[in-house]
Amino acid sequence: MKNIIKTLSITLVALFLAGPTIALADDDEKVDKATVEKIMAKLKEMKCEMDPKDIEKEDDGYELDDVFCEGGKQFDIELDKDLNETGRKAE
Repeated sequence: MKNIIKTLSITLVALFLAGPTIALADDDEKVDKATVEKIMAKLKEMKCEMDPKDIEKEDDGYELDDVFCEGGKQFDIELDKDLNETGRKAE
């Protein structure tokens, strides 16, 4: 029983200490509001739309999941850091 309590205590401390690190990682992956607005404006010009929550920050730019474009087609679109389209995959 003593070993179980010790193991549980160590696990809880580790999770407590990792919590802020996990939260910081999530903040690093968030796309800032200004960039989201630029991406949404670009999509509007392309006659496409999507849920802004589906914009993911990548090392080399952004991945846009479940983009619906004119004609009812759905795509995943990749953008570079300057918001230039670098790839498109039909779903």
